[in-house]
Amino acid sequence: MIYRLLSRPLRVLLVLACAVALVATGAARRAYAVPDTSGPVTGNSTYFDALGAPYGGCGLPQTELDSRHFVALNVYNTPGDYAYYPRPIPPSQAARIGLWDNGRNCGRFVQVTVGDFCTGVNDGAAGQAFCRGGSWVSDAYNGATLTMVVADSCGDSNAWCRDDPYHLDLSKHSLNEFVKNGSAVGNLLPDHFNNRRMTWSFVPAPDYTGDIRVGFLQGSQRYWTAIAVSHLANGIHGLEYFANGTWQQAEMNRDMGQSFLISPTAQAGTDYRIRVRDITDQLINGGREYAFSLPASCGNQCSAAYTAATYTTSGGSSSPTPTPSATPTPSPTPSPTPTPTPTPTPTPTPTPTPTPTPSGQCRVAYSANDWGGGFSGNITITNTGPAINAWTLRFVYPTTQIKVSQGWSANWSQSGTTVTATNVSWNGSLATGASTGIGFNGTYTGTLARPTTFTLNNTPCTIT
Repeated sequence: MIYRLLSRPLRVLLVLACAVALVATGAARRAYAVPDTSGPVTGNSTYFDALGAPYGGCGLPQTELDSRHFVALNVYNTPGDYAYYPRPIPPSQAARIGLWDNGRNCGRFVQVTVGDFCTGVNDGAAGQAFCRGGSWVSDAYNGATLTMVVADSCGDSNAWCRDDPYHLDLSKHSLNEFVKNGSAVGNLLPDHFNNRRMTWSFVPAPDYTGDIRVGFLQGSQRYWTAIAVSHLANGIHGLEYFANGTWQQAEMNRDMGQSFLISPTAQAGTDYRIRVRDITDQLINGGREYAFSLPASCGNQCSAAYTAATYTTSGGSSSPTPTPSATPTPSPTPSPTPTPTPTPTPTPTPTPTPTPTPSGQCRVAYSANDWGGGFSGNITITNTGPAINAWTLRFVYPTTQIKVSQGWSANWSQSGTTVTATNVSWNGSLATGASTGIGFNGTYTGTLARPTTFTLNNTPCTIT
């Protein structure tokens, strides 16, 4: 359910000789087909308690969502295939792309209608049929509706997230707030759920007013800037920023579809200018431009998970306006609700990687993005042993010519070839099977090599 990792540093971008071609293409056009949603679709449903900290799969904290009612969509469309594949799913594996669409459906709203109830076993077991030993029946809850926002992803290796292309993972606290005949249903959970079917379709943001919201994500600074864009009328398919005298297409922050990596208008500056494309790949508000600066509260680097930006606008379809002052209503902490029978709930995977059988108490996925003399390292730590309340990760490079300069989501230090990362306040507790993502920027001379060993709390880790 969590995707914590902020990916890749701000790269040095070349001024393109043909900027017009870039602007014309806007967000990269999709050359593949995800499951059809041209009309209402029906799938099994599950629920999850909340988005993880600091971000859900779309790159926003739960408190910054446009609705307290939210859903997760399937990352993969791989019926009968429960292996993990890299995210974002590359073009060479486009047939495996689910309705998450590599984050391109983030921030969109869905109208969800309660469908039939299963009288049998509906546990989402891999390779097993849905609603085994029973049948689908209608009851008094059929037809109840709720509008929800896409905020997370489901990439688990179960039948729900792989075999059912139209599966919806729903925020748990929303289940009893579906409305029928003008009133909330009240007790869909626990007695009348059983992963029942839901019929749903994409819809424009309900009662939309105002303009977009922009925030800087944790670790942002003048040399590496990640922003999140929310309060969207019709989703987001791309973002362009103005730098070095031309508009340039922003790179999505991995597959966190509402987060993008941008550059300042001037090299090493702190002023930014962007414009946004919606799901039609058209510039929103007639090409309106949004100008803002790195907030003074960030200092040299933003430490909060999300720091709101105040912007001014120019151009487009209306006069310049200040940032809308309205903010989303924070989502309450869900209260546990007992259920009569166990109902496994898929949790969207923070950073999907191949999952070999672990040989120790931890598993580490490491990747590096090299831009020549400098690089960023991205690490996902998975606890395969007993639950822990604090952690120290150490890894060793084969040479002292590789140095860590700064990082995020951990406290970083280096002595010789050994790099040490310790947890920060919000990611120190890792249950068995839980993961957290951390990252850093570094420099090197010669050849950039991979670390040779990783340990978590002095226990060797399996490296993937």
